Amino acid sequence: MSLVAPALARTPIATLLAAAALCLSAASPASTLRWAAQNDVLTLDPHSQNHNTTSAILQHSYEGLTRFSKDYQVEGALASEWKAITPTQIRFSLRKGVKFHDGSPFTADDVVFSFQRVKAPTSNMHAFVAGVKEIKKIDAHTVDLILERPDPILTRTIVGFRIVSKAWAEKNKATQPPNFKAKEENYATRNAMGTGPYKITGWQPEQRITLVQNKDWWDAKNASNVSEVIYSPIKSDQTRVAAFLSGEIDLLTDLPTQDFAKLKADPKHKLIEGNEVRTIFLVMDQGSDEIKGSNIKGANPFKDKRVREALSIAIDRQGIQRAIMRGLSLPAMTMLAPGVNGHNPQLDAAPKADPERAKKLLAEAGYANGFEVPLNCPNNRYVNDEEVCQAIVSMWARIGVKAKLATESFASYSPKLQNFEFPLFLYGWGVNTFDALYTLQALAHTRTGGADGNNNYWKLSDGRLDTLITDIKIEMEPVKRNALINAVQQRIKDETYFIPLHHQVRPWAMKPAVTSLHRADDKPEARFTSIKK
Repeated sequence: MSLVAPALARTPIATLLAAAALCLSAASPASTLRWAAQNDVLTLDPHSQNHNTTSAILQHSYEGLTRFSKDYQVEGALASEWKAITPTQIRFSLRKGVKFHDGSPFTADDVVFSFQRVKAPTSNMHAFVAGVKEIKKIDAHTVDLILERPDPILTRTIVGFRIVSKAWAEKNKATQPPNFKAKEENYATRNAMGTGPYKITGWQPEQRITLVQNKDWWDAKNASNVSEVIYSPIKSDQTRVAAFLSGEIDLLTDLPTQDFAKLKADPKHKLIEGNEVRTIFLVMDQGSDEIKGSNIKGANPFKDKRVREALSIAIDRQGIQRAIMRGLSLPAMTMLAPGVNGHNPQLDAAPKADPERAKKLLAEAGYANGFEVPLNCPNNRYVNDEEVCQAIVSMWARIGVKAKLATESFASYSPKLQNFEFPLFLYGWGVNTFDALYTLQALAHTRTGGADGNNNYWKLSDGRLDTLITDIKIEMEPVKRNALINAVQQRIKDETYFIPLHHQVRPWAMKPAVTSLHRADDKPEARFTSIKK
């Protein structure tokens, strides 16, 4: 039985608990971490989908050359050290004695193979090797990363470049990521072979993922006492909280906003909270000549800056923060959250909604009577995503824009947006590198087929932005580089290329016996978690 069935939201608590128990064993040993959140992974292929929950699970099994420490500093993972041979040739010494989960040795061949694999057209992970032109094998435990240009944040970017076993992928005919947008799969979609601290032992979609500790992990001296992880995606807020309160869950990372205050006041539970480096925003198709599903024919209102601005200033961000997010959000006007290098609090200050000015802007643009347009939103990906969209529909109705809302699970939503099926939709973006370039290059640059514009699903193209973003890639002096980042943010805001709504605040709930380190990227790590026996 799947815990995400819509009917569960309307069933009695006792029934909800019984359903939760099907996926979460109450008899689990004390060293088992039972973790729940609202959405499932999209795949087990580490080179397929740039999706936070997927990455949060796969980071336990797959590793990169570098990783983040507890305080987000870069440290060696599968590489023990690195040095610059030239500004565009960086030599990485690979850690010796590392084994994949099947016992086979990790070597330079796996790094070269993984680079070729992540660069495939079917990969959605190009951002993590942005600026890397080639990886050359020097010997079995040495590789050179040949760069297109000097890169000020290379070791941060490649944290998300996960290494796959070349022999395993070839044996199982999984040498390239399958075409996710076409709903294709291969062996790597549902099986994993990494070097990390945990082995993925099973995935039952929409029910559970199981992981067991890798006793042969190269960094076993720093392993936690969590011997097993059971992750359960539970879409229903009511079901998730009921399972937590009953003791079926140890760690809850998608804590419904309406339950936060109650759980925080209860000494039987432990809550930790912090800002997430994730921005929730709306995007508009700005490249097509006509909007699909609109009553405006032969024209695209989103090409007019006045229309984009009207849609933005009609939104009451403070009202959403207060009534829907219960204070667990930061109203936003830029695409960079606090905690991301380049965040500008002055540019990010959100003004009060101004529906009267919004009406005037629409009239000036020739839409005094408004227009109709589809609005697509997920209903299980971001905090209160469907409720946020419902509120925006009402706010836009006051200025004459009739948004026809359609919501669905992110598992079906994601391939559609990647196929450019949505002219207006809700999206969220977390910054895995904690640096602005990760956002600006992927979302604001013209789509080129590589890392530039890789996640630009709204056909934004601005030559001035492209030039500035290219300059950010190569500027090594921090003050000058941050000035360029600021210039990009200013232009995006002036043109209303995006409609930022808020930056998420993410509380986690856990049982008193559990200690875990809050992560601003909303990716719990079992290696930073312990269970008191």
